[in-house]
Amino acid sequence: MTREHRKFWDDRTVMITGGAGFLGSHLVEELNSRSDNVDIFVPRSEEYDLREKPDIKRAFEDSDADTVIHLAATVGGIGANQENPGRYFYDNATMGIELIEQARQHNVDKFTILGTICAYPKHTPVPFSEEDLWNGYPEETNAPYGIAKKALLTQSKAYRKQWGFNSIYLLPVNLYGPRDDFDLQTSHVIPAIIRKCIEAREQNKDAITAWGTGEPTREFLYVKDAAKGILDATEQYNSSDPVNLGSGEEISIRELIELIAEMTGFEGEINWDTSKPDGQPRRKLDTSRAKERFGWEASTRLRDGLEETIEWYEFQN
Repeated sequence: MTREHRKFWDDRTVMITGGAGFLGSHLVEELNSRSDNVDIFVPRSEEYDLREKPDIKRAFEDSDADTVIHLAATVGGIGANQENPGRYFYDNATMGIELIEQARQHNVDKFTILGTICAYPKHTPVPFSEEDLWNGYPEETNAPYGIAKKALLTQSKAYRKQWGFNSIYLLPVNLYGPRDDFDLQTSHVIPAIIRKCIEAREQNKDAITAWGTGEPTREFLYVKDAAKGILDATEQYNSSDPVNLGSGEEISIRELIELIAEMTGFEGEINWDTSKPDGQPRRKLDTSRAKERFGWEASTRLRDGLEETIEWYEFQN
């Protein structure tokens, strides 16, 4: 990182919505490592309900933010998306739309929007290119969430065209790492399977249950790599063209779960509950735009990231 990039943050006030969450906590750490002279404002949910316009206005008045990185979202795995489609649509659309509007009114000079890989069409050609984002309807189980987040890309482009508002839109693939959500009701596949394997090992259970067939493929991005990519983009990128953030590694759910079982020392059976949905058939991103536009590439291999995540979870429990 050059001195010029570090200087970008000096004397700035940066509002990080969701800054106390999984990704946000790593982003705050990375930002503090880049500048000793940046003021970070994290609007905590108990003080600011970012679905409410008065609370959003108050957050901007209290922080006087120059820059916003919008990470806050109502999220979950396939099951949570199926149970809460209305909530996931409303919460995420409302938060994003009003935050961007209030940022414009408060003369914020840079707004970074975190989209979602769930915004891509169900049958997107692999690897997913940003050019294909609008070529079909998202996978049904998480379409309300994906469409709510994709609406913010339209808003970003419209605000840049009409008012010159400088916002960027990033599409991170599925994240994992230390401090992830390990609650089995809301977690994604990696933390859920890590927890299931470790608990089964400790309780001498002879099997765990996994959802679906195991045939779909996924790509996963280590959370610390994601934090670096988001800050690199905020420093250097100034266009509303969406940009993928991914690792380039594609793995089937079956292979992933077998790998986690091996790494956690679980030697029992994996039972596949095929009554549960698989979700999108394949996910792998074309990440060339991130490298071309702001020089970012992921550096953590999946096995290395899993090792750190497993160690963190075991230490916590």
